Amino acid sequence: MTAPRFRIGRLDHVHIRVPDRAEAARWYAEHLGFEPVERFDFWAAAVDGGPLQISADGGRTSLALFEATEGHPMEPQRTGVAFSVDADGFAAFARSLPNGIPGPSGEPLTVAGLVDFDLCWAFDLADPWGNRYELNTYEYDRIRTELVEADGLTPQRYWPEDLHDRYRAGR
Repeated sequence: MTAPRFRIGRLDHVHIRVPDRAEAARWYAEHLGFEPVERFDFWAAAVDGGPLQISADGGRTSLALFEATEGHPMEPQRTGVAFSVDADGFAAFARSLPNGIPGPSGEPLTVAGLVDFDLCWAFDLADPWGNRYELNTYEYDRIRTELVEADGLTPQRYWPEDLHDRYRAGR
């Protein structure tokens, strides 16, 4: 009899270094809808160097904002944490651009940054401290119709347009 195979759970939180936790929390609230997670206030208030946990989904997933210190210098994460929203939220975000959110290289993010991944749509973005994120939606057909076609957008592609069709045909 073999032991059950371990399976990792859901994404809980991501550690993010920022120069000032309060300033970062305000930016994330204003631009991406994050709020402090009250049940984790203890870590930020009572633990020296502890994180300020913020979330946009009621605490199911969160960012743990750690203030950069001499022993833990400011090192932006560059791995690209991805968040997913529904089509309504994605379209609202797209139509709000530019809105003070930088793209990955620091320039203002615009709707021209829309990326077509064949199965989902995405925006690559960053916070003011260089931490990178991806915002995506898997309601592909709806966004194609209600945003891309309706607004006459030409999304970016990272691979040939017919690659997904060829892959599906070969399965």
